Amino acid sequence: MAADRAGRTGPQAVKADKEKVSRSFAWMALLGALLVVAGLVGLVYTGVATLTTMFLFGWLLLAGGVVGLLQAIQSRKSNYFWLAVIVAAINIAAGFVILRRPEASAEALTMFAALLFLTGGVFRLAGAVVVRGAHLGLTLVQGAFGILLGLLILANWPGSSLYVIGAFFSLALLFDGLSLIAVGMGARRILGLVRDDEVPVTPAGAGVAAPETPEAAEKLPPEDQERSNN
Repeated sequence: MAADRAGRTGPQAVKADKEKVSRSFAWMALLGALLVVAGLVGLVYTGVATLTTMFLFGWLLLAGGVVGLLQAIQSRKSNYFWLAVIVAAINIAAGFVILRRPEASAEALTMFAALLFLTGGVFRLAGAVVVRGAHLGLTLVQGAFGILLGLLILANWPGSSLYVIGAFFSLALLFDGLSLIAVGMGARRILGLVRDDEVPVTPAGAGVAAPETPEAAEKLPPEDQERSNN
């Protein structure tokens, strides 16, 4: 049993664990590469990406509403039963409408996104002028960029609804994929710098002091000999 434990904590076990972790990070980098490819394809075909995003969003709302309704039925004796039923019904209705009319839903979401950019930019500018913090210039640039982006989306609405949602979704996939690739490749590079023989092997019966022999005591310095005799 002790020899088995010592073998598990040896360099071979450390090497096996390192290879397992390295494979995990390799899969993470591969997933990041797939997300990057999907993001680039979505940026090229923004119309298809917009419709795909709307269908995905609609199915998510529909599935979430059904799950919420089932949970509300299971906990029908609670005080929040009717609130859970109303929320689940709204999710189901919204998912059904999005799946039936994805183009109109994309127009509504594009308008909502433009209004969010506008209001967010206005609040950023007003907060930067009032507070005048250390990052005043950066906050002003962010606020101005938000207002400009909202105005550009509203200027071409509803035509902009054909590519805005898909472009945002594709950019999110692209940046998420790049971050996964960076984490996976960086972690594998760090693991490659770790040597397998740097972890000391604990032999069987470690922690038990070996008896001193007279020959070993003679080789000790005088101070160590006096301490061992005491």
